Amino acid sequence: MNYQADLIPTQQLFQRLIDKYATENGTDWVKQKAEAYKQSPANRTFFLMFSAAPRFVGKEPIPFTTEELAEAQALRKGFDLTGWTMDQLVRVYFVLHLPHKDQSAYVQLLNQVFEMADMHELVALYTALPILPHPEALAKRAAEGIRTNMTVVLDAICLNNPYPAEYLDEIAWNQLVLKSVFTERPLYKILGADSRANAHLAHMLSDYAHERWAASRLVTPELWRFTGQFLNESLLQDMKTLVAKEDPHERYAAILACMESSSGLAKDLLKHHQDLVKEVQEKQLDWDRLGAAYEVDKGPLPTGYQQAGSGVSVSDPEA
Repeated sequence: MNYQADLIPTQQLFQRLIDKYATENGTDWVKQKAEAYKQSPANRTFFLMFSAAPRFVGKEPIPFTTEELAEAQALRKGFDLTGWTMDQLVRVYFVLHLPHKDQSAYVQLLNQVFEMADMHELVALYTALPILPHPEALAKRAAEGIRTNMTVVLDAICLNNPYPAEYLDEIAWNQLVLKSVFTERPLYKILGADSRANAHLAHMLSDYAHERWAASRLVTPELWRFTGQFLNESLLQDMKTLVAKEDPHERYAAILACMESSSGLAKDLLKHHQDLVKEVQEKQLDWDRLGAAYEVDKGPLPTGYQQAGSGVSVSDPEA
């Protein structure tokens, strides 16, 4: 059986965190429900306790310590509890109790949970993907989640989550990147992004950029992170366009992409823009630092984004 994390230590960590951060009544409720489900794992029991969690433990963000965050990372590389809420922690703890020896039955039940989940429950489920058993069997569910129009759910799948880069096929992975670009998510928070760069994605992103430019719209400079390894004559033209832009983020993106390329044309471009190369080196820029700087500087969300409750829903700005 394929495990991404050892379930017993993971359950133990979650229980300790619940004991520490939940109220005494909330902790007692969680223990009672988890034990009852363990003794008699009926689907109805699980659905009820999974849904009821916020009423008993609340929805407050949890101020995890650096040591606690490191413990989670030690259980599963890339598993990040930053920003988690109390109900999210408890719901994932409950999910870790689902019977999983029978892969088919496990995936079927988990799919039912996904299909019945509200927005906050989906966030918990998608952030749990890196620690759930049978990860290969969950790839289709993760790919379906990319189609969501709820930004908080999309972020749970795409950002600070090691699962997509490790288990999505190329088609689903490319869709994840394109959706993240289209909805202007911070691409530097997509874990494993560089390892999954591919030629098809590079040209899809270039086509998207050309459509945006033709409509006099902005293009996130992070988009070019996925092109450097595949620079050809066509993509080099994009780099020449970028170095002529007013926005320094775009100019730096062209330099970073060319620095990753073995193309003689890319090297020639770098020779002609030594001033930009020097700036990139002096600022010690890489794609992560460029992305973080751009996230700070780009300002408010563009037209087409609307606040919806506690999350953000995304409408197609091109429609």
